[in-house]
Amino acid sequence: MVATYFFDDQDSVDFREAHYSGQNVTLEHLGKLGVIYKYLPSQTDVDSLAKERGYKNRDVVNLSPASFQNNEKLLLEKLNMFYKEHIHEDEEIRYCLDGSGYFDIKDSIINRWIRVRLDKHDLLIVPAGIFHRFTVTTDNYIKALRLFQDEPKWQAINKPEADQNPVRKDYLATLQTA
Repeated sequence: MVATYFFDDQDSVDFREAHYSGQNVTLEHLGKLGVIYKYLPSQTDVDSLAKERGYKNRDVVNLSPASFQNNEKLLLEKLNMFYKEHIHEDEEIRYCLDGSGYFDIKDSIINRWIRVRLDKHDLLIVPAGIFHRFTVTTDNYIKALRLFQDEPKWQAINKPEADQNPVRKDYLATLQTA
């Protein structure tokens, strides 16, 4: 079962640590934020979901020291970029092929971070306009499949610019009517 819980807000501790607050979050709670989790044990399951949601393109990303010529400083620079609070204008789908990582999802209703640990065969769908961030675990390794409706792209919009983005405003409107 996937681990989902409120982030402990101990920002002085390495963000790759678990940051378990002791307060679990249900998948139903994530669903109210528009976040969908699925455990998909086969590539056929992933392909079916991609077809169902209109995802035509994909790529694979490897994050590990080996991906950066065994230079952990370069890996940390990339992780720091992914860990900045940001939104995307498109839905984001990530499927863990190997390793592990954390998606932090901002609950905009109560203004708290929710940490979701992804391990092999876990898939997360993050709606457009929701603040989130990502890091690997202390194992420093994840291999993830990224799915795209059109051409592969990764355009992050960081705070504070994201606050005024129309996609962000549309997302917030869905929370008020839910």
